[in-house]
Amino acid sequence: MSILIVDDHTAVRRGVRAILEAHAGFEVIAEAGTGVEAIDLAVLHKPDVAVIDYSLPAMNGSQLTKRIKEASPRTEVLVYTMHESDALVRDVLGAGARGYLLKSDADQHLIAAVEALARHQPYFTGRVNEALLTHYLAHPGESSQLDTLTCREREVVQLIAEGHSSKQVSAVLAISLKTVETHRSSAMHKLSLETTAALVRYAVRNKLVEP
Repeated sequence: MSILIVDDHTAVRRGVRAILEAHAGFEVIAEAGTGVEAIDLAVLHKPDVAVIDYSLPAMNGSQLTKRIKEASPRTEVLVYTMHESDALVRDVLGAGARGYLLKSDADQHLIAAVEALARHQPYFTGRVNEALLTHYLAHPGESSQLDTLTCREREVVQLIAEGHSSKQVSAVLAISLKTVETHRSSAMHKLSLETTAALVRYAVRNKLVEP
């Protein structure tokens, strides 16, 4: 079973790799520290499973999930994160991920999660299942405001929330300054936000970036 690991921390990637490669039949074929690297590697290797950290710079886990599924539709995506958030779970599920694992549960559940995804079956830790069930019983049919943002709008919002200026966002995403401002304005309108400070607070609250 071929696996791609995506995390911007080298030590974390090594730890995840050690857990996975200790299991017979698992082969980590590539590692990436950024979303862009991960997409290129997904195109090249078409891994069975991609294990990705949600909190990546410039491109978060849900954005990367969409890109990986576009690049390699048969690759199953397992998102792992330190955050237990029903909104975040809905977000990654909507992006095409089939698994969601809390980092605190990785030692006990990572192997089982990857095995389930390799069989094209979903996998969530127990606490995540509880959070999802509680939310959907309380708010049936509700969709997240994040669902209204395009992938590019989310990238712009995340970079702004990480402290980048519009000019820096323009350089990182290789788009014009005018296009950055258009995406920022559109995102703020969709989210009913009036200031950049409010946009940053929204991004932190909804785990687009870590505080």
